[in-house]
Amino acid sequence: MIRLSILRKRKSLDLHCRQSLFGALALGALLSAPLYAQSPSLIIQVDHPTAKVSPILYGLMTEEINFSYDGGLYAEMVRDRTIGRGWGALDHWTAVERGDSAVSLSVDEHSGPSEALPRSLKVTVTAATEQSPAGVQNDGYWGMAVRPDTAYTGSFYAKTDGGNLPVTVSLMNDQTGVIAATATVTGVSGDWKQYGFTLRTGHIAASANNHLLLTVAKPGTVWLDLVSLFPPTYHNRPNGNRIDLMEKLAAMHPSFLRFPGGNYLEGNHISERFNWKKTIGPLVDRPTHWSPWNYRSSDGMGLLEFLEWCEDLKMQPVLAVYAGYSLEQEHVEPGAALEPYVQDALDEIEFVTGGTETKWGALRAKYGHPEPFALRYVEIGNEDWFDGSHTYDARFAQFYKAIKQRYPELQLIATAPVKSVTPDVLDEHYYMSAEKAFADAGHYDKAPRTGPKIFVGEWATREGSPTPDLQAALSDAAWMTGLERNSDLVIMASYAPLFVNVNPGGMQWAPDLIGYNALTSYGSPSYWAQVMFSGHHGSEVVSYDLANAGPRVYASVTRDEAHRKLYVKIVNGTSEPRQISIDLEGASSVRKSAKLMTLSGKSPNATNTITDPDAIVPVEHTIEVAGTKFEHRFDPYSVNVLELTY
Repeated sequence: MIRLSILRKRKSLDLHCRQSLFGALALGALLSAPLYAQSPSLIIQVDHPTAKVSPILYGLMTEEINFSYDGGLYAEMVRDRTIGRGWGALDHWTAVERGDSAVSLSVDEHSGPSEALPRSLKVTVTAATEQSPAGVQNDGYWGMAVRPDTAYTGSFYAKTDGGNLPVTVSLMNDQTGVIAATATVTGVSGDWKQYGFTLRTGHIAASANNHLLLTVAKPGTVWLDLVSLFPPTYHNRPNGNRIDLMEKLAAMHPSFLRFPGGNYLEGNHISERFNWKKTIGPLVDRPTHWSPWNYRSSDGMGLLEFLEWCEDLKMQPVLAVYAGYSLEQEHVEPGAALEPYVQDALDEIEFVTGGTETKWGALRAKYGHPEPFALRYVEIGNEDWFDGSHTYDARFAQFYKAIKQRYPELQLIATAPVKSVTPDVLDEHYYMSAEKAFADAGHYDKAPRTGPKIFVGEWATREGSPTPDLQAALSDAAWMTGLERNSDLVIMASYAPLFVNVNPGGMQWAPDLIGYNALTSYGSPSYWAQVMFSGHHGSEVVSYDLANAGPRVYASVTRDEAHRKLYVKIVNGTSEPRQISIDLEGASSVRKSAKLMTLSGKSPNATNTITDPDAIVPVEHTIEVAGTKFEHRFDPYSVNVLELTY
């Protein structure tokens, strides 16, 4: 009995202890529950700006990678329009024989239309008639886009073995053999000369499955080089850019363009750097060069074309000058050996900004642009932290001293930390996983403001291929809230790479912001996040407190005081909606209707493709706002821009 009583007491005590333990655990769980279990709130001090938003915060970084220029933005349709060196020189040129005609192709190493282009395509026709012509075809950049009722402007340089040899130029469909447009160029004979033509299509279906034919109807030999064909271009510029891609860039509201790159500026070897003096003037005087991404650049996108690109989109040029380091660890020692490269940079700046009374300004005028371009930022080199010789500090100082002496108003950007002089701006690059981008969104929140300003010249979340998926867009947007919040320090930022040709073999790096083939293009989810942020810029950063929202929820708030607009950006990177109460402190009133743009999807792996370009795009709504205090539910996996008028 005693033992039973003791056992019962022990059981009762054990039950009481367990109940007390469960109660303590429940209380502890309540106390330690995630803050977002409480009501998420965003308190905005509308009347308390903390900093000016950099007016040039969002811009573009570009280089020749992923067939970004040739086969991309640069609208030239003919691939390898000039004949290069080596075994691959005729990769995209194929003999054409119809019926009983006969032709052979070869590279003539000793006959070209100019000193810059010493080689040519020798087309030897031994049999041909009107019914059975012979010649050569070019397959373009994974085809050629042909549209109905469109004029295509072309030209080629040619000479013959002495006789008059008319050349017929045609656009033909790869699958059907149907001719979309044709023209005959007469008088081709004798010495090298440029011949022009126009191909006009009729009522045909738009297609990228086309190639260009150049044929003759009688025996003879013709040499060809610089064979070119352009569709209509943006602003109708000769030697211009693709309309669809330029329109996508315009929608990003870019304030600057950093050019020419990137690795493309440096080249693998010093001899393969972007030598700007060889990219200006008539195309026949541009020798082309090998790019570090293992294909030959036509240099149709030369220095003046970059500047006109800036002009077309009303962007500031951020001019990168070669600073004596190339990717295969070749470098130029600072001092006397570097002086020619410093002088080359000074000449380049004069070409951009000089009046017509200057040597290089006069040459710019000769090439069609007498008005100087406004220039404020010059970047010296690219990613010079990779230089194993550790000479960048001295090289930068040599460039800095020479440029500042002649152009004291220019802001000079260093591509690696230096000690010899203090740069005006430091270029920092970040390529991150989504986890890293989310975790590092506050990277600049506590950064010192005592050094140079920051240019985040290349950055991206590296998830998705060939273009970013929604997960990347969410983390990109989270990262951008930090850039925007700290734009007193971070004065410029540009996603990289900008472009990718999505055809097999077109990509060297993933992901990339905008994808395309010969016919069409699309923006990735990250592209649309860029559009949303840059299109709702604001002029001042506003103080705010985001509380109890939990992980992967981010915000930034800016205002446009002149127009009484408040831009509230909310990123919900979670799988659950977030009901957030928003309190506009310091605002006496707010307009009852507000605009909300939302980019969202059902899965973080959702994305856009060349065949499904609009799977993830922003949707604009009008929402009702109850007053200066209201609530709104933000969708899972969403980037949001709420535009309020106060």
